[in-house]
Amino acid sequence: MTVEPLTKRWYDLRYVKPAVDYFKSANRFNVAWAGRRSGKTEKAKRRLWGKAKTFFKHPDGRFIMAAPTLRQAKDIFWKDTIAAFPVDMLYGGSTRTGISYSDNKITLYNGACIEIHGMDKPERVEGAPVDGLVLDEFGNCKKTAWTEHIRPALSTVNREGWADLIGVPEGRNHYYDLSQEALRDDTGEWAGHTWFSSLVIAPKEVAAAKNDLDELTYKQEYEGSFVSFQGMAYHAFSREKHAADDLRKHYKNTKEIQICFDFNVAPGIAVICQDMPYRGSNDAVAMNIGAAIGEVWIPRNSNTEIVCNKILQDWGDHKGTVSVFGDSTGGSRGTAKTQGSDWEIIRDILGRHFGQRISYRIPKANPSVRARLNAVNSQLKSTTGVIRYLVDRKCEHLVKDLEGVTLVEGGSGEIEKPANSELTHISDAFGYMMNVRFPIDKKRKVSFQQL
Repeated sequence: MTVEPLTKRWYDLRYVKPAVDYFKSANRFNVAWAGRRSGKTEKAKRRLWGKAKTFFKHPDGRFIMAAPTLRQAKDIFWKDTIAAFPVDMLYGGSTRTGISYSDNKITLYNGACIEIHGMDKPERVEGAPVDGLVLDEFGNCKKTAWTEHIRPALSTVNREGWADLIGVPEGRNHYYDLSQEALRDDTGEWAGHTWFSSLVIAPKEVAAAKNDLDELTYKQEYEGSFVSFQGMAYHAFSREKHAADDLRKHYKNTKEIQICFDFNVAPGIAVICQDMPYRGSNDAVAMNIGAAIGEVWIPRNSNTEIVCNKILQDWGDHKGTVSVFGDSTGGSRGTAKTQGSDWEIIRDILGRHFGQRISYRIPKANPSVRARLNAVNSQLKSTTGVIRYLVDRKCEHLVKDLEGVTLVEGGSGEIEKPANSELTHISDAFGYMMNVRFPIDKKRKVSFQQL
């Protein structure tokens, strides 16, 4: 007998045994780490929806769907959750009584509520008992969100709740630690689940991912591996393969350039890039590449105004469009203390010069360090060996950074930032641009600032 779905949102899913094992898990706490597009989030949604609509133990059931920020949580869960239930399953049989857009909450016919929360303010899950929770992108949440806020909220006497902690791994951080605890658990409360994206997505998509991503990033993003990122931050970079002579001479005055900023007093820096055809003899390099063709490096007593004036001195005759990238916070030292934010200064100086040809691609929030590094490494060399980005050898400080920046020993992929070191700043600027132009998770929505 065929069972009709509640709504069209309940479409058929591909059978993958480890994913089904997770979906059917009777354990109180489940940690599910798997690759992108592997169906883990969809399975988690349906687990919570199913438990919420059949919850009758208490008249005020409370279920939480969460992510690192409220914006992420709404993007992941909100519309799908509304679409999952027919109107007659909402409280009062009406969207007016069953859906609160201001509170990001849906109340079902049985009194159970499904709430959407961001772990940027984890204290909001406290207070009333929590009967069940799904937390996506767990590796990007603060460790204390689970230990200090969520876990206690699941411990009401005679009303203990359950939780699913899911997401793609983020190095060997608290997510890795909890996954290993789940695998070692002998109490029956915890279970760990993992599977490859290749079990779900089409072979051509797997091949495309390998062609786009460096090896370590592919293992993390599509195999759900807790990769141990150690040693060099830009492990895919090789001076021999990536530092090329005379890329600047192929610069086209009428084509777009990208200008990348990080904000410092010592040094003041910027990177200038442009896409171009590859004219060399290395068969591993793609036909069309991105290239870092210039840099600004002012060792001491710099500020954003000085950097901008140097850019205009070197590139002021450019006739094409200009895209600007950089640190979304705008910096907290130097010029910004007295002349407005760094972005206001850039807009005033570069915007006045380039006019309508300039655009600002500045996210409202910076990406994680790991996301930046993965974006850079994947352009430098994919799993299949394709090189898509080169650096002019005369960009000596960017080359030095890509060769010399290291990761914190024993960390989960954080960059080592020694005191008074000149390293990291110029590659940070480069990474902000790479993450916007070539993000690892291409389906994630990015909101940009209005400058």
